[in-house]
Amino acid sequence: MHRKRLSTRALARASASHPWRTLAAWGVAAVLAIFAVATLLGGSLSSENLPTDNRQSERADQLIDGSFPAGSRFEDGRAGEAGTASLPAAQAPPGGEVIVVRSERYTVDSSQFRRAVDDLAGEVRQIDGVASATPSTVSRDRHAMLVPVSLSDSDAIADVIDAVESTDDQPAFAAAITGDETRQVDFDQLSQDDLKSGELMFGLPAALIVLMLVFGAVVAGFVPLAMAMLSIVIGLGIVAVLAQGMSLSVFVVNMLTGMGLALGIDYALFVISRYREERGAGREKLDAIAASASTASRAVVFSGTAFVVAMLGMLIVPNSIMRSLAIGAIVVGVVSVIAATTLLPALLGLLGDGVDRLRIPIVGRRSAAASNPEGRFWGAIVHGVLRRPALSLGLSVAILLAAAAPIFGMKIGTGGVSTLPERFESRQGFAALQRDFPGTTASPVEIAVANAASSPATEEALAGLRVDLADDPAFGPGRITRAPDGTAVLSVPVQGDPSGEAAIDAVRELRSTVVPNAFAHTDAEVFVGGRTSENIDYIDSATDPALIVIALVLGLTLVLLTTVFRSLVLAALTVVLNLLSVGAAYGLIVLVFQHGFGAGLLGFDQADTIEAWVPLFLFSVLFGLSMDYQVFLLSRIKERYDQLGDTTRAVTFGVASTARIITGAALIIIAVFSGFARGELIMFQQMGFGVAVALLIDATIVRSVLLPSAMRLLGRWNWYLPNWLAWLPRLQVEASRQPAANESAAQWQLAAASRRAAHDGLGNAA
Repeated sequence: MHRKRLSTRALARASASHPWRTLAAWGVAAVLAIFAVATLLGGSLSSENLPTDNRQSERADQLIDGSFPAGSRFEDGRAGEAGTASLPAAQAPPGGEVIVVRSERYTVDSSQFRRAVDDLAGEVRQIDGVASATPSTVSRDRHAMLVPVSLSDSDAIADVIDAVESTDDQPAFAAAITGDETRQVDFDQLSQDDLKSGELMFGLPAALIVLMLVFGAVVAGFVPLAMAMLSIVIGLGIVAVLAQGMSLSVFVVNMLTGMGLALGIDYALFVISRYREERGAGREKLDAIAASASTASRAVVFSGTAFVVAMLGMLIVPNSIMRSLAIGAIVVGVVSVIAATTLLPALLGLLGDGVDRLRIPIVGRRSAAASNPEGRFWGAIVHGVLRRPALSLGLSVAILLAAAAPIFGMKIGTGGVSTLPERFESRQGFAALQRDFPGTTASPVEIAVANAASSPATEEALAGLRVDLADDPAFGPGRITRAPDGTAVLSVPVQGDPSGEAAIDAVRELRSTVVPNAFAHTDAEVFVGGRTSENIDYIDSATDPALIVIALVLGLTLVLLTTVFRSLVLAALTVVLNLLSVGAAYGLIVLVFQHGFGAGLLGFDQADTIEAWVPLFLFSVLFGLSMDYQVFLLSRIKERYDQLGDTTRAVTFGVASTARIITGAALIIIAVFSGFARGELIMFQQMGFGVAVALLIDATIVRSVLLPSAMRLLGRWNWYLPNWLAWLPRLQVEASRQPAANESAAQWQLAAASRRAAHDGLGNAA
């Protein structure tokens, strides 16, 4: 008695046989997702990049927030040292914003200047959520004044920025604001701008053009695009619900959109191409859909699983941005796989041969003729490689290793306010602050000491530390504030961009050496907080787990591929080739962004460091995305090998017959992530460039040279599975081939069994 089992073939047949039911179910899901996005997503995402494991900066913030009511530390001097109401010239209120008001015509002594500053400060103080806004410090040339702003509610920052921008109506005065909250608003806005101009305005049209060229028909080109857009909408709905119970970064929208376009289009591309091939071979519509489900759809399921497995490693990284990006990618990846195995067969069931409607002249005719060819171009390359496999392998490996060499000079950091485009308010305010008030910062280092008042030795150590840091060129004059519960906080300015390399190095030294030495003879609990300390914890949280994540992704990928292809050698070869392409991408990122080689020509910004989350995230993303091509290609090679029993012929056929589709799929992902690279957020420039160049390498050098030459040299060992792994389940991607016209079913079954026995015997013999 045979039991029914769920399979891609069964799902496809059911969906294609009842297309309107399937479409209705997806329509309901889309409506619910749109409702969730409209009602839940707005305001539930953050631009914070903080660790999630309670590191030193977070403990400092908790101590300060628990000891000082919001906005009270510098209000009327009640919490201030010695009762002074104003701040020293080198410091702004910790955690607050600073407004710089400047006039080239008037000095601060003039009534016009005083009136303009008082009016602005008064307007800001009237905003709900503003605790204080009092003019304080005068610039050396007496043409600028500092107005520190303390917020009791961070949501007030939008109104504060509007008030500052309103001074543009006064030609004699210019005002600019900077600080952590202003910077976050600008990062959020830039993220949205990049999403519109890069991914949607560039990536989407470019992907559509590639689809038209690959399929040669308008309808066939639009179907994958529609699938991807639906997957993105439903993915955003799921994220909107998840955001209610966990902290997610605003960048999850960018990542989900980019991955949704890349995966959704690629998966549909694979399935539609196989469907057209099966129809071209004479199969009936439902049979062609079922055959596509048994081959391309199964490859999609396995490649999607490999992608999710690769991204799962990111969830163990204790960082909100890393986890958010991983969640966005996983959610849209799962939705895209489900859509490819259910919704797409339903659409094909409705469209049938109508998927080829509206053919494009010239391209359309070539595409129809090329539904199942041995591509001449790639076929010629593979034939040449297979004639000299050792030479081809050696040269290609040498090229990739040379490209990877700059990785040893990689510096990890984070982009701060100075990396924002000049049009943003926080960047303008930072420039004005550095120009008119050198040494002043809106993001001071905050050294929090619990119960300092209960120990004279602690008080003495704190006072000594203040003196020492005042003489340190990396810092400056500090200020001590005390809370009623005895907590003391030393706020010290750090020079330059608080996210810059110099500030990061200075505060690392402060945390690791200076502060521990200063309080070595006390039993005080001391934590270093502030924006720079947060950046250090963020960088460490994104890089410390790297070895664990890499080992996890490599191990799970090896197990999955070994199970799918029942070959330990093939799985290990795939992992090694992926490592080569990832390493080359890393090296090129360093070469372009850190060293500036070709950065201007490509429209990128040069940076001193690579964003902390980019390398580890790139590793997981590239391992996941490259599985699309590897699984699709290797499944065709394995299918042909089972038919012929000849590795060389199987490799030649597999590479040549999938060339058009894999090239198109790679170009689509390259186009989508080039949209990221076209944006102005340098972290996304680095990520987009890295993904694009790695997939370009993967779809050309790895596919056409490295993999064929390595498999040619390995021969029968490609299919080696140790005897002790024979218990692994059989999850082959390939379909069962129908007997040839001149071959009886019994003859074909006997030949297939003989080839399978030879394959399994290799493992037993070894």
